[in-house]
Amino acid sequence: MRPSIVLFGDSITEESFGEGGWGAHLANHYSRSADVVLRGYSGYNTRWASLVAGRAFSAIPASAAAVAAVTVFFGANDASLPDRSSAFQHVPLPEYRVNLRAICALLRARWPSAAVILITPPPVDERARVRLGHPRNGDASGLPERTNEAAGRYARACLEVAAERGLRAIDVWSRMQEFPGWETAFLRDGLHLTPTGNRLLFEEVVFALRDANLSLEALPADLPLCSDIDPNDAVNCFEED
Repeated sequence: MRPSIVLFGDSITEESFGEGGWGAHLANHYSRSADVVLRGYSGYNTRWASLVAGRAFSAIPASAAAVAAVTVFFGANDASLPDRSSAFQHVPLPEYRVNLRAICALLRARWPSAAVILITPPPVDERARVRLGHPRNGDASGLPERTNEAAGRYARACLEVAAERGLRAIDVWSRMQEFPGWETAFLRDGLHLTPTGNRLLFEEVVFALRDANLSLEALPADLPLCSDIDPNDAVNCFEED
């Protein structure tokens, strides 16, 4: 069976199959060995995601071999400030931890052998959120609805949940800020990713999958490569073991 890699998250996951998106890069990378399945829900926080996760995965076979890995990428909306214009998306930090644990428990119960990879929320460029974003991104005072400091608290909580559950994690919040000019290099509106930001995340996900023994070398091609087909005995090449 050709395994699946499931991407579960908010808008940064939903748009990942767009041109230059990190999900599209993954689908291309694993084109002969795994199916990349998108489950991205714009605007969702972990509260809503934990409520719908069972329904979101219902069309994906529950057999242990069906899913090789799942990325869980929530927190950007949970970290919205409770007294600003996106307060309806805010989830308190203790509940964020509880919700992440619940999502991870559901995934472990459904696909016990799948590698679950938690991804922290990205950093936030507050000036860009006000300058470039939707009118809801700032209030009458001109303050952003998200801050990088708040996103960092949720990023650390995500890493803590991963550590306590023995799961792999990608600290994209810290990783992006290692580079000068990260605000415009990786973020197109102070939150969502540019093509360069998508490329960085893709590379981090591939590294995590390789660490889970899910590299291209470890996953067999689903059918013989063209170079392995004997044109004089094609039938024998295509026989199943």
